Amino acid sequence: MMNKLFTEGLLIIIIFFVSLFMINQINWMTFFQVEKKTENLEEELGELFYDFILQDYIEIQDENTLIIIDSIFFRITEQNHIDSDKIQIHIIDNKEVNAFALPGNHLIINTGLMSSTDSPEELAGVICHEIAHIELDHIMKKLVKEVGVSLLVSLAGGNSGSEVLAETVRHLSSSAFDRKLEKEADLKGVDYLINSNIDPNPFADFFYKIEDNDDFIKHFSWLNTHPELKARAQYIVEYINKKEYQSEPIISASSWKILKETTN
Repeated sequence: MMNKLFTEGLLIIIIFFVSLFMINQINWMTFFQVEKKTENLEEELGELFYDFILQDYIEIQDENTLIIIDSIFFRITEQNHIDSDKIQIHIIDNKEVNAFALPGNHLIINTGLMSSTDSPEELAGVICHEIAHIELDHIMKKLVKEVGVSLLVSLAGGNSGSEVLAETVRHLSSSAFDRKLEKEADLKGVDYLINSNIDPNPFADFFYKIEDNDDFIKHFSWLNTHPELKARAQYIVEYINKKEYQSEPIISASSWKILKETTN
């Protein structure tokens, strides 16, 4: 009798651990297709937001401008082993000094930013910052935290009004991530610059320049709500000073002149 109970107990224990082992082998994210559904939601939201922006602004199609921006972008992505195919750069004819990322890896650069930067290195610094937001998955983290999953799903399904859509796009393009995420993107952006042999100091200088110019900063709706600009510049400089780097020009002086002329 005791032997029978012992055998049955042992069998139950074996079945329990075998079942536990098999459960642990299942990739539940794949099983429930969570990653695919999240990816689809991001893509749908990205297209939705981008189409909404195009209702008020046009995308620059000037070949010279696109070639020059692409040369900066590809140098950064290649030197940092970032899949350039997954990021879609859009240059928007908008005088507001701004750049921001949308879900689905859309990177928006306004002509206002391009015309307000004093060097290609300054512009590259802002581009690296936005690429960092994309690579660190900050966009959806921000939206989920501040807008909520249910509203995002409703937007993607076309079940929310245009006012909600407009407010979400405005929020995404004009307000800051929290300080922790902004600092992560700033420092990751510096890493991208250094890995690309691009002088990172103009990135910090860009913030000092804005901080010291009241007339300039009023056009920076996104920077008004970012962490204090001088503090950002300071921790960027401190981070750079710990690094060893070499720098080479990103583009020629003639290319920079063409870029400035076509965006002014």
